[in-house]
Amino acid sequence: MWCTKSAAERVYLARTLIFMSIYVLVTAIVSWIFAHRHPQGTLVYLLAVLPTLPIFAVIASLGKYLVEERDEFVRTVLVQCSLWATAVVLAFATCLGSLQKYVPSVNKSPGLQNYWVFVVWFLAFAAAQPLVRWRYK
Repeated sequence: MWCTKSAAERVYLARTLIFMSIYVLVTAIVSWIFAHRHPQGTLVYLLAVLPTLPIFAVIASLGKYLVEERDEFVRTVLVQCSLWATAVVLAFATCLGSLQKYVPSVNKSPGLQNYWVFVVWFLAFAAAQPLVRWRYK
């Protein structure tokens, strides 16, 4: 069971939950607008970028948590998890890019959309935490 150990961690988790909820809500609204209202002109660009703003807030929240957390071990674990998550995303993106370049059938398929990159990073970040912590036991 996950238990929060510090005030900084509780605030980080609350911020992340809020920003990810906003992300889901904004993405659903923007998707509905594109499907039913068919925006035109500059509004298309503004609406397309709108769901990324909560993602920037989640990333900033993680950075703020790293600053606010006083436990050096926890900070070290989080930095290592960030590195592992980044490595996973870079490796998969590079692999997918090679497949799209050299395998014609992969290049013609819809493929993995770029907006999944942060979701995969976030999942890899979460998955790395128990593994990194286990390494220190």
